[in-house]
Amino acid sequence: MAIGQGGCSETSKPTTHSEPTYVESGVVHYCAANMPAAYVRTSTLALTNAALPFALQIASYGYVKAIEENAGLKNGLHVHMGSVTQKNVASDLGYEWVSPDSIF
Repeated sequence: MAIGQGGCSETSKPTTHSEPTYVESGVVHYCAANMPAAYVRTSTLALTNAALPFALQIASYGYVKAIEENAGLKNGLHVHMGSVTQKNVASDLGYEWVSPDSIF
């Protein structure tokens, strides 16, 4: 599912739904871009099930307390109040990086 942004393994390259597989180094690869779009209902249910606990935590405690208590939410924070809190994003865009630990 990560192929749309360059792939997740060294021998992966985007394929299409009409020709979804290829063999390289004796390994069958399936790298159709945007694969979840082919299974809309299943993809929606999977994403909802994965995201719902985080949404409920934010709704119950507010985003600040939720981020303070949940390392996953803190690690997923990219921008806060005008500060870029994700190191690679800041570097790629030429912005100053601010550690989320210094904010929360």
